[in-house]
Amino acid sequence: MSLTVTQTAALARTQTAETERARMLSSHLADSLTDAGFARHFVPKLWGGEAGSFTEAAEAAAELGEASAATAWCAALYAAHARLAAYLPEQGRQDLWERTPDVRIAASVMPPAGTAEEAHSPQTAAQAGGTAEGWWLEGTWHHASGVDHAHWILLASWASGDTDRTVRLFAVPRDACEVSDTWHTLGLRGTGSNTVRLERTFVPAHRTCTLADLGRLEPGLDRCHSVPYQMVAGAQFLAPALGAARQALRDWHELTADRIRLDGSRAADAPAQRDAAARASAEIHAAGLLLNHALQRADLGEITPRAVAENVRDFAFAAELIAAAADRLVRAAGLRAQAEDCSLQRRWRDIRAAAGHAALDFEAAGNLYAQARTPMSETAR
Repeated sequence: MSLTVTQTAALARTQTAETERARMLSSHLADSLTDAGFARHFVPKLWGGEAGSFTEAAEAAAELGEASAATAWCAALYAAHARLAAYLPEQGRQDLWERTPDVRIAASVMPPAGTAEEAHSPQTAAQAGGTAEGWWLEGTWHHASGVDHAHWILLASWASGDTDRTVRLFAVPRDACEVSDTWHTLGLRGTGSNTVRLERTFVPAHRTCTLADLGRLEPGLDRCHSVPYQMVAGAQFLAPALGAARQALRDWHELTADRIRLDGSRAADAPAQRDAAARASAEIHAAGLLLNHALQRADLGEITPRAVAENVRDFAFAAELIAAAADRLVRAAGLRAQAEDCSLQRRWRDIRAAAGHAALDFEAAGNLYAQARTPMSETAR
């Protein structure tokens, strides 16, 4: 197994309070994610990476999410962003991974921001970047999770030189960007999803690709590099929340075990409490099954528009299930769950923040599924 999270999870648990206060991971914790194999998991084998499976990545992120959803969030995104970078031209991949596949990559992809202008003057471009082909990129991008500890960052922008208004991804060294401390949130506080600003900078053509390139089918590619982005995008946000939900259920049992009602009976024995625990556990379990089945489809199944839509649907519905479970547990835990240092309350905040990500929006997922479904005569799945 290429991903090992036991030591990282233990470290994340000890740094929970520090991570919340700092609103970002410590350098030690970020390095531990690299040691666990997240940064290299989807890096092509040519550059020393694992070209690993989606199922394995999600299982590791969910396991880490039981210790810290914020840590797992950064871990999952460091892995996912390396997969996106694998679609850069060969020279771009060499720039990133020539020395090591253990390169942490942050990203701000959706919505596209900034401005990108094609470098029409070979002389000017050559002076700026040592090559005659490239783009001038500048602007402000928000919510770049884990950017403070990244080595590179992928920035998405509309390319003004493309006639069809193509969205392009640009790989930029982290040191070329200014990071502003703007991440002040209720949930996922420790992800350090700060704002990135870039002055007018030349980006060589080999460090850019289009959003449409993600998941392009080419002979000889590993499976993880031949799956459409949309088919797996939701997993990187869902898996950390799933792990947090699993631990939230344990936290709830521990929190309510000695709670006594006014009549002297144990609160945990009340029918309403038992119902809450049973329903929440079923919702969390069902979400895990949906995630696993969707990723098995991505790892092994036939890639069709219907399969992509089913995965998007399943990720979004699983997010609704775990959000409902977290709500149920917090309500059933009583006043003690409202304490600022209550672990259940923290996990509820993290789950709610993760479930609100645009990639897990069920309305959009439902629209995609409706467009991709086969004729009504076929049995619905």
